[in-house]
Amino acid sequence: MTYLPQSISSADQSSLIQAYHRLEYPSFAARLSNVVGAPIEMGMKLLPRQWYLNVQRCAEQAISKALDKAIANVKHKEGSSSDDFRYKALGMVSGAVGGFFGGPALLLELPLTTTLMLSSIVDIASSQGEDIDSFETKMACMEVFALGGRSHSDDAAETGYYGIRMALEIPIASASSFLGRQGATISGNAPVLVDLILSVAERFGVVLSQKAAAEIIPIIGAIGGAFINNIFIQHFQDMAHSHFTIRRLERKYGPALIQSAYERVRHNRIHLQQKKLVRPSHRLPKPIRIAA
Repeated sequence: MTYLPQSISSADQSSLIQAYHRLEYPSFAARLSNVVGAPIEMGMKLLPRQWYLNVQRCAEQAISKALDKAIANVKHKEGSSSDDFRYKALGMVSGAVGGFFGGPALLLELPLTTTLMLSSIVDIASSQGEDIDSFETKMACMEVFALGGRSHSDDAAETGYYGIRMALEIPIASASSFLGRQGATISGNAPVLVDLILSVAERFGVVLSQKAAAEIIPIIGAIGGAFINNIFIQHFQDMAHSHFTIRRLERKYGPALIQSAYERVRHNRIHLQQKKLVRPSHRLPKPIRIAA
């Protein structure tokens, strides 16, 4: 019987808090707004309705191809740390091409960027002690694409990190069971994997729409496209580092203790925010002037 510690070390508590802030406040749209110098909502308004359908279809295809690659043995570099910079540099080259040709090139550039992101996610998983040959870890890599965004149908109370993991639990369990029986000879187009692809793509598509909106703003161009892709990959690298930090802590302390500690961090933050809203004023009342 494996003994699990009953309390979290201060270093691991700090890692958990940092992971919490990245997972619960991704702020991809805010990062994009800082780059383009205008609220990303401006670009969203410029997107035609048909664009949203095309982007969602593109997201589904990209996730399907990423799943195909995850099912196969993804090549990765063994090491103590992940090489985030290399993947961001490659992504910037891809983004520069997409930015040069304009918004429609997104549909051609995305599969390459998604493949780069998956390779980076696998690299990060390996650096956190994951066995990337296991189907469980491969499915955890796919979860990262969903953690980076919030779907329009998500309920505000259920869109937290553990809420999204719970929403993906059934399709991931079904996919893992199927893959365990069939091995790496099947494709992500297999019917049993469709639910997983759609669940992940629904959330991935939200971030993808924001990326597309930024790229069609006229001032972007090739240089802007490169920086947008840099932010895009950085965003999902942050999600991956945090997700696999949580999973590492769950292996060390047990899932129940880490989820409980995570919820305490969330409640403490909510309490702090509420305290700031109701903070009483310390100003002295103005003296009442009495007419002579």
